[in-house]
Amino acid sequence: METLKKITNFVSKYMAVIVIAVAALALFAPNTVSFIKTSYVNTLLGIVMFGMGLTLKPNDFKVVFSRPKDVIIGCIAQFTVMPLLAFALTKVFQLPAELAIGVILVGTCPGGTSSNVMTYLSKGDVALSVGMTAVSTVLAPFLTPLLTYLYAGQKVNVDMFSMFLSIVKVVIVPIVLGFVINHFFKKFTEKVVEILPLISTTAIVAIVAAVVSANSAKLMTSGLLIVAVVILHNLLGYGVGYGIGRALKLDTTKCRAISIEVGMQNSGLATSLATTHFAQYPLATIPGAVFSVWHNISGAVLANIYARSANNKEAE
Repeated sequence: METLKKITNFVSKYMAVIVIAVAALALFAPNTVSFIKTSYVNTLLGIVMFGMGLTLKPNDFKVVFSRPKDVIIGCIAQFTVMPLLAFALTKVFQLPAELAIGVILVGTCPGGTSSNVMTYLSKGDVALSVGMTAVSTVLAPFLTPLLTYLYAGQKVNVDMFSMFLSIVKVVIVPIVLGFVINHFFKKFTEKVVEILPLISTTAIVAIVAAVVSANSAKLMTSGLLIVAVVILHNLLGYGVGYGIGRALKLDTTKCRAISIEVGMQNSGLATSLATTHFAQYPLATIPGAVFSVWHNISGAVLANIYARSANNKEAE
C-alpha cells in the first residue's frame, strides 16, 4: 500500500507531463497504444466519475443551501459562458461540422473533476468549487443535451433524450454509487481515496490515448487549429469567469473558484458523448481529448499565479 501511495503522489505531481507524453506517443506512434479502443471511453469515464462519487460527502452539498447565491451565480456562468464561447469560436474559425460539434460538446459539459484540486492550490473557495462541480454535474443530464441541441442542432442531428440517458449512465449512476459506498463503508473508502488520483489519471490518460491514436492521421493535418481553439476556449473561460465574479463584487477567493470552475470542463464527458452519439464524425472526439491534456496544464499554471497573488496580498 505504501508503494501505491508513492506512485499516486508521483502521478498527482506530474499528471500534466504524463498526459502530454501519452498524447504525443499516441499521435506519433499510434500503434503503441492502439489496443486501447475508443469503445472503452464510456467505461473509463464511469471509473473517473465513480472515483468522484467516493470523495463526495453530504457536507459538500451544504454550501448549496448555506450559500445558494454563490452556487447559482457560478452554475449560471458555467452553462452560459462556455457554450457561448464554444459557439463563437466555431464561427470565428469557421470550423467544419465534425470539429464544431466537438468544441460545442466541451462547452456544454459541466465542470471538470480536477477543478476542485486546482481551486485548493490557488487558495480559492474550495467549498464553492466543490458545490459548483456537484450541482453542474447533477444538472448536466438536462442542460448538456439541451444546450448542444441549441448550439449544434443546425449542424448535426442531436438526439437529446439519448444524450440524457448516456449522461445518467456514465456520470450520474457511477457518482451516486460512489457516494452511497462512501456513506456506508467509510473505512473502505478512506483507504481507496488515497490511491484515487492514480486510478483517475490512468483512466483519463487511457481516454486521451484511445482518441488521439484513433485519429492521429487527421490530427496531423488539423491538429494546430484544434489546439488553438481549445486553448482560446479554456483561457477565455478562466478570464470571463473571473470577470463575472469581480463584476458581481464577490471576494477574491470566490472569483478564483468561479474562474477555474468555468474554465475547466468535464472534457472526458464531451469525448464520451462524441464517441457514442456522433460516431459518424470521428474528429468530434478530438476537442475533448485535447482539452483534457491542455486544461490540466493551464489549470496548474493559473492556480500557481492565483496562489502567488494571494501570498503577495498576505505579505502586504
